[in-house]
Amino acid sequence: MRGIFLVSCFLGGSALLAGCREENNSPRPATEDAARITSARQWGESRSALQKRELDRAAGPALPIPDDLPSRELVGTTRQIHQLIEASGNPARFESYTETVPVAGASLRMVAIPGGTFLMGSPAEEPHRKPDEGPQHKVSISPFWISETEIPWELYTAFMENGRPRAKDGQLLEEQPDDELWDSVTQPTAPYAAMNLGMGHGYEHGLPAISMSHHAASKFCEWLSAQTGHYYRLPTEAEWEYACRAGSAGAYSYGNGEASLDQYAWYWNNSNDRYQKTGSKKPNKWGLRDMHGNVAEWVLDSYVPDAYGKRSGLPTKDPLVIIPGAPHIVRGGSWEDDPDSLRSAARRASTPAWNRQDPQNPKSIWYLTDGGMIGFRVVRPMNIPDIMTMHRLWNFSKGEP
Repeated sequence: MRGIFLVSCFLGGSALLAGCREENNSPRPATEDAARITSARQWGESRSALQKRELDRAAGPALPIPDDLPSRELVGTTRQIHQLIEASGNPARFESYTETVPVAGASLRMVAIPGGTFLMGSPAEEPHRKPDEGPQHKVSISPFWISETEIPWELYTAFMENGRPRAKDGQLLEEQPDDELWDSVTQPTAPYAAMNLGMGHGYEHGLPAISMSHHAASKFCEWLSAQTGHYYRLPTEAEWEYACRAGSAGAYSYGNGEASLDQYAWYWNNSNDRYQKTGSKKPNKWGLRDMHGNVAEWVLDSYVPDAYGKRSGLPTKDPLVIIPGAPHIVRGGSWEDDPDSLRSAARRASTPAWNRQDPQNPKSIWYLTDGGMIGFRVVRPMNIPDIMTMHRLWNFSKGEP
């Protein structure tokens, strides 16, 4: 490029030549366009190098990659994490445990949930029941672990504020020789505003992380897996409801009626118009806190209003509905909701309105500018899926509402 600039100056005559020199007589680009071309060329070279390194990560026996697999360029990282998880295996005893998260300098309590069968959805006579909650149908669930509380800021900020230059899709722009495996997981770009959305004093420890997209929550699970060697993902809708009910067939985990709701949940009547500390209300019978209220929680499934009707009467084990481009689901209700939205069977579909104030075009794939009521918790299933399934569940919702 330097040669091009010099030729341009030569062809333009002495006056132009003077214009192509800085005050210290050093050459400079003849136009801003040339500078942009140089920058774009350097960016392209950097991206090509990143793609080559990603292919190197995938070294080993060739993997058949489905044509519809999302983010195919990231399969190499998934493969490495999958190898780490398989090497770690499952613990000898199925019991609750505390997971240490090195990068965050914090820990996460995981509760063992026994497998079983339950009636998913709500009965026709339940007050405030909506059509998408039925018909009730029998579902069998395999054992899994689920986080005792919603993911708090002290864990999430280590992922969100990762301190590395990244492209909008979260890939590193520059890799370092001492990078760890979790550094190669795509992670958020820096937020342009505080994502606590003015509630509280910054990212207070103990408060649930909020305002993340479904994709961001899924990539957090991948990032967590890369550090711990344990497979984490969002809970399926069925896993979430099974864990929330904890054996209860009532509208809430403690039974029916709203008289006891204040003991278990933060919602519109008692939240003081903001989210609250995790774990400050009573747990359900399985020791899980804030399953009702505080923040509504992302689950893995896509939202299909008549999903239950399509499987009613059929043997159903560990159901999961994924439809690319469809809305996602949050469960449990939040600090800004009325009691009916906190019921165990209540479903809510995501909407682009949760990111309405984002000034970017296209809008961020990481943040919800109007999502101060949205958070999540994680699960660790007993069964480790194959590489492609693992990759799909961490990446399928990129850029979706």
